[in-house]
Amino acid sequence: MKRVLLTGASGFVGSHVLRHLLVNTDWEIVCPVTYTHKGMQDRIRSACDGERNENYFNRVKVVRCDLTAPITAVTAHEFGNIDYVLNVASESHVDRSIDTPTPFILNNVALICHLLDWAREYKPEKIIQISTDEVYGPAYDDYAHQEWIDQHLPSNPYSASKAAQEDIAFSYWRTYGIPLVITNTMNIIGQMQDPEKFVPMLVKKIYNGETVTIHGSSDESNIGSRYYLHARNQADGLLYILNNSNFCKYGDSLKPERFHIVGEKEVNNLEMAKMIAEIMGKPLKYEMVDFHKTRPGHDLRYALDGSKLADAGWKAPIKFEESLETTVKWTLDNPQWMKI
Repeated sequence: MKRVLLTGASGFVGSHVLRHLLVNTDWEIVCPVTYTHKGMQDRIRSACDGERNENYFNRVKVVRCDLTAPITAVTAHEFGNIDYVLNVASESHVDRSIDTPTPFILNNVALICHLLDWAREYKPEKIIQISTDEVYGPAYDDYAHQEWIDQHLPSNPYSASKAAQEDIAFSYWRTYGIPLVITNTMNIIGQMQDPEKFVPMLVKKIYNGETVTIHGSSDESNIGSRYYLHARNQADGLLYILNNSNFCKYGDSLKPERFHIVGEKEVNNLEMAKMIAEIMGKPLKYEMVDFHKTRPGHDLRYALDGSKLADAGWKAPIKFEESLETTVKWTLDNPQWMKI
């Protein structure tokens, strides 16, 4: 039985990763939490709801620990022996990073430094640093960014903080022999997501009969687009990498492994709004607004090349349309999540 340190387990993505590990492995999961960075204990409770009478809480250890402060020997003892680390924890909302950039950046940089300082001493077998497509900046025309070919060109404080996390992790891999893999993932959807994010925000506004803002040109000829991926698909990709990837050391390779975990379909923002309105059976009221005037530091299009992980044998288990419909209907059945 492996023991996994899963950061960010009370966050949206982390809770889906927690659920996926509980359902698909017999591992024990240690979750450092604070509930002060958009984390919610409700997500952990939901992730631990049993199937077929299993008590998943027996395999979960919640440790109150703020990773923006150093991990003490006392807390490390509470963690116990750790085989694998999945670093999901990060502040992730672009608008908040633009409004208050310095504390946002310092939070994300501090947590990766303290986590890796702990890893230097306690030496887990494998560490995955979960990052974002946004470190590359916008993808123009039909281009999709590729692993270790495209450089970091972040457009806003959030993406810059994630690029910094990657670079710090790389330096620890090279200097201290940290067993590292980096993953980059595109826009994530799923149940229990904060309504500040695009898809639950659309559900909430359409549900309330409000007008939805779509960023792009006024003639609808140039609209922002994304590749959307359900959080359980991301979790499945992470588990596949843990079980199948080579966590090499510097000297055996000049770079650690990096994988892009991507959705299978590109959807522009207006298409997404129309799809959600159709699932809900409600009319869509929207207005087009100039992208650059209203959202400085945001990128109109992101795209990642996912062929490397696909060639390694991974395939997303849930199709985009199915995952979107499941997400929307679950949110409608659980309207309290639109109020968080």
